[in-house]
Amino acid sequence: MDRRIKFRHLDVFSAICRNLSLKRAADEIGLTQPAISKTLAELEEILGARLLERSRAGVQITAAGEIFLQFAEQSSGAIRQGIRAVQGNPGRAGRLRIGALPSVASFLLPRALHRLTQSIPDLLIDIHEGPHRDLTAKLRSGALDLVFGRLGLAESMEGLSFHQFYTEDVVIVTAPGSPALQARSFAALASFQVLYPPQDSAIRPLVARALMAQGVPLYENRIECASAACARALVLEAPGSVWFTSRGVVAHDLAEGRLEALQIDTGATLGAVGAMARRSDVMSPVSRRFLQEAAREADILIQSSI
Repeated sequence: MDRRIKFRHLDVFSAICRNLSLKRAADEIGLTQPAISKTLAELEEILGARLLERSRAGVQITAAGEIFLQFAEQSSGAIRQGIRAVQGNPGRAGRLRIGALPSVASFLLPRALHRLTQSIPDLLIDIHEGPHRDLTAKLRSGALDLVFGRLGLAESMEGLSFHQFYTEDVVIVTAPGSPALQARSFAALASFQVLYPPQDSAIRPLVARALMAQGVPLYENRIECASAACARALVLEAPGSVWFTSRGVVAHDLAEGRLEALQIDTGATLGAVGAMARRSDVMSPVSRRFLQEAAREADILIQSSI
Protein backbone atom coordinates (compact mmCIF):
# COMPACT_ATOMS: atom_id res chain seq x y z
CA MET A 1 0.00 0.00 0.00
CA ASP A 2 1.22 3.51 -0.84
CA ARG A 3 2.33 5.04 2.46
CA ARG A 4 0.93 8.41 1.39
CA ILE A 5 -2.65 7.09 1.68
CA LYS A 6 -4.02 7.87 5.15
CA PHE A 7 -7.18 6.91 6.96
CA ARG A 8 -8.58 10.43 6.38
CA HIS A 9 -8.38 9.88 2.61
CA LEU A 10 -10.51 6.73 2.86
CA ASP A 11 -12.94 8.32 5.31
CA VAL A 12 -13.51 11.40 3.15
CA PHE A 13 -13.85 9.42 -0.08
CA SER A 14 -16.40 7.01 1.47
CA ALA A 15 -18.41 9.91 2.94
CA ILE A 16 -18.62 11.66 -0.44
CA CYS A 17 -19.74 8.43 -2.13
CA ARG A 18 -22.42 7.87 0.49
CA ASN A 19 -23.81 11.38 0.14
CA LEU A 20 -23.00 12.12 -3.53
CA SER A 21 -22.41 15.68 -2.36
CA LEU A 22 -19.31 17.43 -1.02
CA LYS A 23 -21.40 19.65 1.24
CA ARG A 24 -23.39 16.79 2.81
CA ALA A 25 -20.19 14.75 3.22
CA ALA A 26 -18.51 17.70 4.95
CA ASP A 27 -21.47 18.04 7.33
CA GLU A 28 -21.45 14.31 8.07
CA ILE A 29 -17.79 14.05 9.07
CA GLY A 30 -17.41 17.52 10.59
CA LEU A 31 -14.96 19.07 8.12
CA THR A 32 -15.20 22.09 5.86
CA GLN A 33 -15.99 21.60 2.18
CA PRO A 34 -12.58 23.00 1.07
CA ALA A 35 -10.89 20.50 3.43
CA ILE A 36 -12.61 17.47 1.95
CA SER A 37 -12.05 18.78 -1.60
CA LYS A 38 -8.34 19.03 -0.84
CA THR A 39 -8.25 15.55 0.71
CA LEU A 40 -10.04 14.06 -2.30
CA ALA A 41 -7.63 15.80 -4.69
CA GLU A 42 -4.68 14.36 -2.75
CA LEU A 43 -6.12 10.84 -2.98
CA GLU A 44 -6.74 11.12 -6.72
CA GLU A 45 -3.20 12.41 -7.25
CA ILE A 46 -1.72 9.51 -5.25
CA LEU A 47 -3.76 6.95 -7.18
CA GLY A 48 -3.30 8.66 -10.52
CA ALA A 49 -6.99 8.19 -11.30
CA ARG A 50 -10.17 10.27 -11.35
CA LEU A 51 -12.47 8.79 -8.69
CA LEU A 52 -15.32 11.29 -8.79
CA GLU A 53 -16.75 13.70 -11.34
CA ARG A 54 -17.97 16.99 -9.83
CA SER A 55 -20.53 19.27 -11.45
CA ARG A 56 -23.32 21.64 -10.47
CA ALA A 57 -25.70 18.68 -10.55
CA GLY A 58 -23.70 16.89 -7.84
CA VAL A 59 -21.12 14.12 -7.68
CA GLN A 60 -20.86 11.03 -9.87
CA ILE A 61 -18.64 8.05 -9.08
CA THR A 62 -16.36 7.02 -11.95
CA ALA A 63 -15.60 3.41 -12.89
CA ALA A 64 -12.26 3.68 -11.07
CA GLY A 65 -14.07 5.16 -8.08
CA GLU A 66 -16.53 2.25 -7.93
CA ILE A 67 -13.63 -0.20 -7.81
CA PHE A 68 -11.70 1.71 -5.17
CA LEU A 69 -14.80 2.30 -3.02
CA GLN A 70 -15.16 -1.42 -2.19
CA PHE A 71 -11.64 -1.62 -0.82
CA ALA A 72 -11.76 1.78 0.90
CA GLU A 73 -14.89 0.85 2.85
CA GLN A 74 -13.55 -2.59 3.74
CA SER A 75 -10.26 -1.13 4.96
CA SER A 76 -11.77 1.70 7.02
CA GLY A 77 -14.37 -0.69 8.43
CA ALA A 78 -11.68 -3.13 9.54
CA ILE A 79 -9.71 -0.32 11.23
CA ARG A 80 -12.80 0.87 13.12
CA GLN A 81 -13.59 -2.68 14.17
CA GLY A 82 -10.07 -3.07 15.54
CA ILE A 83 -10.28 0.22 17.46
CA ARG A 84 -13.61 -0.79 18.99
CA ALA A 85 -12.22 -4.17 19.99
CA VAL A 86 -9.24 -2.57 21.76
CA GLN A 87 -11.21 0.26 23.39
CA GLY A 88 -14.30 -1.80 24.25
CA ASN A 89 -15.77 -1.82 27.75
CA PRO A 90 -14.23 -4.86 29.49
CA GLY A 91 -17.27 -5.05 31.76
CA ARG A 92 -19.55 -5.89 28.84
CA ALA A 93 -19.88 -8.97 26.68
CA GLY A 94 -19.47 -6.76 23.61
CA ARG A 95 -21.41 -4.49 21.30
CA LEU A 96 -23.57 -5.37 18.32
CA ARG A 97 -24.73 -2.74 15.81
CA ILE A 98 -27.63 -3.91 13.68
CA GLY A 99 -29.36 -2.37 10.69
CA ALA A 100 -32.96 -3.44 10.10
CA LEU A 101 -35.17 -2.95 7.08
CA PRO A 102 -38.86 -2.44 7.94
CA SER A 103 -39.79 -5.99 6.88
CA VAL A 104 -37.87 -7.47 9.81
CA ALA A 105 -37.85 -4.57 12.30
CA SER A 106 -41.24 -5.51 13.77
CA PHE A 107 -41.37 -9.20 12.85
CA LEU A 108 -38.26 -11.40 13.02
CA LEU A 109 -35.81 -9.05 14.73
CA PRO A 110 -37.55 -8.56 18.12
CA ARG A 111 -37.89 -12.33 18.59
CA ALA A 112 -34.26 -12.98 17.70
CA LEU A 113 -33.07 -10.14 19.95
CA HIS A 114 -35.04 -11.56 22.87
CA ARG A 115 -33.28 -14.89 22.38
CA LEU A 116 -29.87 -13.19 22.23
CA THR A 117 -30.33 -10.95 25.28
CA GLN A 118 -31.57 -13.90 27.33
CA SER A 119 -28.32 -15.75 26.66
CA ILE A 120 -26.00 -12.69 26.75
CA PRO A 121 -27.68 -10.20 29.14
CA ASP A 122 -24.80 -7.68 29.30
CA LEU A 123 -24.51 -7.19 25.54
CA LEU A 124 -24.82 -3.59 24.28
CA ILE A 125 -27.04 -3.51 21.17
CA ASP A 126 -27.59 -0.60 18.76
CA ILE A 127 -30.47 -0.89 16.26
CA HIS A 128 -30.79 1.35 13.20
CA GLU A 129 -33.78 1.26 10.84
CA GLY A 130 -33.66 2.69 7.35
CA PRO A 131 -33.74 2.04 3.59
CA HIS A 132 -31.63 -0.67 1.97
CA ARG A 133 -29.11 1.65 0.30
CA ASP A 134 -28.33 3.61 3.48
CA LEU A 135 -27.96 0.56 5.69
CA THR A 136 -25.73 -1.38 3.29
CA ALA A 137 -23.50 1.70 2.89
CA LYS A 138 -23.11 1.84 6.67
CA LEU A 139 -22.40 -1.88 6.73
CA ARG A 140 -19.60 -1.54 4.18
CA SER A 141 -18.08 1.39 6.06
CA GLY A 142 -17.98 -0.56 9.32
CA ALA A 143 -20.66 1.55 11.05
CA LEU A 144 -22.88 -1.56 11.30
CA ASP A 145 -22.02 -5.20 11.99
CA LEU A 146 -25.06 -6.81 10.35
CA VAL A 147 -28.05 -5.71 8.29
CA PHE A 148 -31.31 -7.68 8.31
CA GLY A 149 -33.86 -7.47 5.53
CA ARG A 150 -34.56 -8.32 1.92
CA LEU A 151 -31.86 -9.28 -0.53
CA GLY A 152 -31.17 -6.27 -2.73
CA LEU A 153 -30.24 -5.98 -6.39
CA ALA A 154 -26.84 -7.39 -7.39
CA GLU A 155 -25.14 -3.99 -7.56
CA SER A 156 -26.28 -3.13 -4.03
CA MET A 157 -24.70 -6.31 -2.63
CA GLU A 158 -21.15 -5.62 -3.83
CA GLY A 159 -18.68 -6.76 -1.16
CA LEU A 160 -21.42 -8.25 1.04
CA SER A 161 -22.49 -11.79 1.89
CA PHE A 162 -26.12 -12.84 2.43
CA HIS A 163 -27.47 -15.46 4.84
CA GLN A 164 -31.03 -16.36 3.85
CA PHE A 165 -33.68 -17.16 6.49
CA TYR A 166 -36.92 -17.35 4.49
CA THR A 167 -38.81 -15.82 1.57
CA GLU A 168 -41.75 -13.43 1.68
CA ASP A 169 -43.94 -11.58 -0.78
CA VAL A 170 -45.23 -8.04 -1.04
CA VAL A 171 -48.80 -7.69 0.16
CA ILE A 172 -51.30 -4.94 -0.68
CA VAL A 173 -53.25 -3.89 2.40
CA THR A 174 -56.04 -1.50 3.27
CA ALA A 175 -58.33 -0.65 6.18
CA PRO A 176 -61.05 -3.15 7.17
CA GLY A 177 -64.23 -2.50 5.21
CA SER A 178 -62.45 -0.41 2.59
CA PRO A 179 -63.98 -0.41 -0.92
CA ALA A 180 -60.49 -1.28 -2.19
CA LEU A 181 -61.01 -4.83 -0.91
CA GLN A 182 -63.18 -5.44 -3.98
CA ALA A 183 -60.22 -4.84 -6.34
CA ARG A 184 -58.91 -7.97 -8.05
CA SER A 185 -56.15 -6.59 -10.27
CA PHE A 186 -53.30 -4.10 -10.22
CA ALA A 187 -55.11 -1.99 -12.82
CA ALA A 188 -58.15 -1.66 -10.56
CA LEU A 189 -56.02 0.16 -7.96
CA ALA A 190 -55.67 3.20 -10.23
CA SER A 191 -58.85 4.67 -8.71
CA PHE A 192 -57.47 4.56 -5.16
CA GLN A 193 -54.72 6.43 -3.32
CA VAL A 194 -51.64 4.18 -3.56
CA LEU A 195 -48.88 4.13 -0.93
CA TYR A 196 -45.96 2.96 -3.04
CA PRO A 197 -42.40 1.80 -2.19
CA PRO A 198 -39.85 4.65 -2.55
CA GLN A 199 -36.89 4.66 -4.94
CA ASP A 200 -34.38 3.19 -2.49
CA SER A 201 -36.69 0.45 -1.24
CA ALA A 202 -35.60 -3.17 -1.79
CA ILE A 203 -39.13 -4.15 -2.89
CA ARG A 204 -39.69 -1.38 -5.44
CA PRO A 205 -38.05 -3.22 -8.39
CA LEU A 206 -40.14 -6.31 -7.60
CA VAL A 207 -43.39 -4.34 -7.48
CA ALA A 208 -42.47 -2.47 -10.67
CA ARG A 209 -41.75 -5.77 -12.44
CA ALA A 210 -45.12 -7.20 -11.34
CA LEU A 211 -46.94 -4.13 -12.67
CA MET A 212 -45.08 -4.24 -15.99
CA ALA A 213 -45.94 -7.93 -16.40
CA GLN A 214 -49.62 -6.93 -16.23
CA GLY A 215 -49.14 -3.90 -18.50
CA VAL A 216 -50.00 -1.49 -15.67
CA PRO A 217 -48.15 1.88 -15.70
CA LEU A 218 -46.72 3.42 -12.54
CA TYR A 219 -49.63 4.85 -10.55
CA GLU A 220 -49.98 8.62 -10.87
CA ASN A 221 -52.06 8.81 -7.68
CA ARG A 222 -49.24 7.51 -5.48
CA ILE A 223 -47.45 8.60 -2.34
CA GLU A 224 -43.94 7.18 -2.12
CA CYS A 225 -43.52 6.48 1.58
CA ALA A 226 -40.50 5.01 3.38
CA SER A 227 -42.08 5.20 6.84
CA ALA A 228 -44.10 2.16 7.89
CA ALA A 229 -45.64 4.13 10.78
CA CYS A 230 -46.77 6.93 8.47
CA ALA A 231 -48.11 4.54 5.80
CA ARG A 232 -50.03 2.55 8.42
CA ALA A 233 -51.62 5.73 9.80
CA LEU A 234 -52.49 7.01 6.31
CA VAL A 235 -54.18 3.82 5.19
CA LEU A 236 -56.24 3.66 8.39
CA GLU A 237 -57.24 7.33 8.21
CA ALA A 238 -58.24 7.14 4.54
CA PRO A 239 -60.14 3.87 3.81
CA GLY A 240 -59.77 4.55 0.08
CA SER A 241 -55.99 4.03 0.33
CA VAL A 242 -53.95 0.90 -0.41
CA TRP A 243 -50.41 0.13 0.72
CA PHE A 244 -47.77 -2.00 -1.03
CA THR A 245 -45.43 -3.39 1.62
CA SER A 246 -43.48 -6.50 2.63
CA ARG A 247 -45.66 -9.02 4.45
CA GLY A 248 -43.42 -8.95 7.50
CA VAL A 249 -44.09 -5.23 8.03
CA VAL A 250 -47.82 -5.83 8.55
CA ALA A 251 -47.84 -9.42 9.82
CA HIS A 252 -49.15 -8.40 13.26
CA ASP A 253 -51.73 -6.00 11.75
CA LEU A 254 -53.10 -8.75 9.51
CA ALA A 255 -53.17 -11.35 12.30
CA GLU A 256 -55.04 -8.99 14.65
CA GLY A 257 -57.43 -7.61 12.02
CA ARG A 258 -56.21 -4.01 12.02
CA LEU A 259 -55.50 -4.27 8.27
CA GLU A 260 -56.78 -6.55 5.51
CA ALA A 261 -54.97 -7.88 2.45
CA LEU A 262 -56.38 -7.44 -1.04
CA GLN A 263 -57.02 -10.60 -3.05
CA ILE A 264 -54.53 -9.71 -5.79
CA ASP A 265 -51.80 -12.16 -6.83
CA THR A 266 -48.41 -10.77 -5.81
CA GLY A 267 -46.44 -14.00 -6.22
CA ALA A 268 -44.02 -12.27 -8.61
CA THR A 269 -42.76 -10.15 -5.71
CA LEU A 270 -41.48 -13.11 -3.66
CA GLY A 271 -37.96 -12.43 -2.38
CA ALA A 272 -35.35 -13.66 0.08
CA VAL A 273 -35.08 -12.25 3.60
CA GLY A 274 -31.93 -12.70 5.64
CA ALA A 275 -28.83 -11.07 7.09
CA MET A 276 -26.05 -9.20 5.30
CA ALA A 277 -22.43 -8.97 6.47
CA ARG A 278 -19.14 -7.74 5.03
CA ARG A 279 -17.69 -10.51 2.90
CA SER A 280 -14.08 -9.69 3.76
CA ASP A 281 -14.55 -9.68 7.55
CA VAL A 282 -14.04 -12.44 10.06
CA MET A 283 -17.39 -12.32 11.85
CA SER A 284 -17.28 -11.67 15.60
CA PRO A 285 -18.53 -14.37 18.01
CA VAL A 286 -21.47 -12.13 18.98
CA SER A 287 -22.50 -11.61 15.35
CA ARG A 288 -22.27 -15.34 14.67
CA ARG A 289 -24.36 -16.06 17.75
CA PHE A 290 -27.02 -13.59 16.67
CA LEU A 291 -27.20 -15.12 13.21
CA GLN A 292 -27.79 -18.51 14.83
CA GLU A 293 -30.56 -17.13 17.05
CA ALA A 294 -32.19 -15.36 14.09
CA ALA A 295 -32.06 -18.56 12.01
CA ARG A 296 -33.70 -20.55 14.84
CA GLU A 297 -36.45 -17.96 15.22
CA ALA A 298 -37.00 -17.88 11.46
CA ASP A 299 -37.48 -21.67 11.48
CA ILE A 300 -40.11 -21.33 14.20
CA LEU A 301 -41.93 -18.63 12.24
CA ILE A 302 -41.88 -20.75 9.09
CA GLN A 303 -43.23 -23.79 10.91
CA SER A 304 -46.00 -21.78 12.56
CA SER A 305 -47.15 -20.48 9.19
CA ILE A 306 -47.40 -23.93 7.54
